[in-house]
Amino acid sequence: MAHKYLIGIDNGTSGAKCIAVDETGKVAASATVEYPLYTPRPGWAEQKPEDWWNAVAEGLNKIVKCVPRDEIAGVSFSGQMHGLVALDEANQVIRPAILWCDQRTQKQCDWITEKAGGAQGLLEYTNNAMLTGYTGGKLLWLREEEPDNFAKMHRFICPKDYIRFQLTGELATDVSDASGTGFFNTRERRWSDSLIELAGLPRSIFPDVLESCERAGRVTREAAQATGLPEGLPVYAGGGDAVIQTTGAGLIEPGILGVVIGTAGNVSMGLKGYADNPGGKLQMFCNNAPDLWHAFGCTLTAGGAYRWYRDTLCEMDCAVARHLGVNAYDAMGAQAERSRPGSNGVVFLPYLTGERCPYPDPNARGTFYGLSLSTSRGDMNRAVMEGVTYSLRQVGDLMRTLAAPEKIYVSGGGSTSKLWRQIVADVFRLPVYTMSAASEGGAYGAVLVAGVGAGVWKDLREAAGVLHVETSTEPNPANYAAYEDSFGIYARLYGALKPVFDFGAELGY
Repeated sequence: MAHKYLIGIDNGTSGAKCIAVDETGKVAASATVEYPLYTPRPGWAEQKPEDWWNAVAEGLNKIVKCVPRDEIAGVSFSGQMHGLVALDEANQVIRPAILWCDQRTQKQCDWITEKAGGAQGLLEYTNNAMLTGYTGGKLLWLREEEPDNFAKMHRFICPKDYIRFQLTGELATDVSDASGTGFFNTRERRWSDSLIELAGLPRSIFPDVLESCERAGRVTREAAQATGLPEGLPVYAGGGDAVIQTTGAGLIEPGILGVVIGTAGNVSMGLKGYADNPGGKLQMFCNNAPDLWHAFGCTLTAGGAYRWYRDTLCEMDCAVARHLGVNAYDAMGAQAERSRPGSNGVVFLPYLTGERCPYPDPNARGTFYGLSLSTSRGDMNRAVMEGVTYSLRQVGDLMRTLAAPEKIYVSGGGSTSKLWRQIVADVFRLPVYTMSAASEGGAYGAVLVAGVGAGVWKDLREAAGVLHVETSTEPNPANYAAYEDSFGIYARLYGALKPVFDFGAELGY
């Protein structure tokens, strides 16, 4: 019996993942190609869009060989949100893309917030604060700091939209990615023309906006030659990764917390209708179906903190692991298991690129607290896992004001660790599940969106029916007390160190 196959592309921060999935939900092929991240100044983060496209083309060529080309029904996208890809009149990239984790725009964000009448005034335009990672602050920064490049800009798009443009020749974004620009009216699912006018930005630079499952073009002949995809294949709009990766994990209805431990960390909940964002502490975005919205909070460095720790402080351990043919993360996890809940008093703040939620602070910095002569490598390994989880719990506590969660679906690279899943269960005091496509991240959400667009499934709720539970982790009450003590220290450290963070920023650190 012939299958229909769907292609999902996740344009992430570390690399591009391409997967092919059949209509039963089975992953038939997967390929990941990495690319570099550039940090020309402290707090800056950039990438070259051509690196993204080259990686995606390489990945697609690998997976398309594994499935019948005439049975591919559609392709869609997930992608790192908030990035600024500035294009000139010929649709050529003007400068390297400024990424979601870039922190250079605080001045511009403060300006537009004041212009809008303060934090509450801004919420009335978009239901979101203007955070430093958002695309909107980058547009204002480009106008102020690189006026020549701003003058050249004919249109801007988000990172995944650049890949779609390369495949189709069409320029657009989708409602979930547009929600993360800071200039989108999430209640009405359209650009906030009044805020754009208030900011003095040309309306013409803002791309058309599509619903995630809407068709956004077809694969061109040139793109087919570059990728191996069939010419004329329908292409669907897709979504920003913070939203669509929770769709791929089955997070459609309220009552389920989606915890993503990827490069960044997200805590999310699906909403059946629009909801206000009291105080602007969370991010309230359009979801991947026209009748759904999405509440979430993002911590900027989650799995990225563990990767930094591995690459910076565990070089010898990694070398030994390579020699023994062992995964370095597995070796680090084994050491962490020899520690105990609370990491023997070691607490880690994962603010390596500033922070977004619950502290929108580009000056925040990563910190180890509680080191002593008795501290072991295992304590530090575990402290990084726990610190990331504490940051996610703070977001989860805000989410509880919208609905009482009953369980957690965890995904992202960190979810592959049994120890980390147990830490999440114990810190949140909720059962934790991984779903069948958890390891595929946003790429699987892109597949579900493509399938709905192509008519394989009638809607996202039916599409999510192909998922099944792979692991379940119950919280251990014996660990509650230790984690409450450790979390209590964690929760006080930001406030205690805030003056130091600000002083360091004044010194240029």
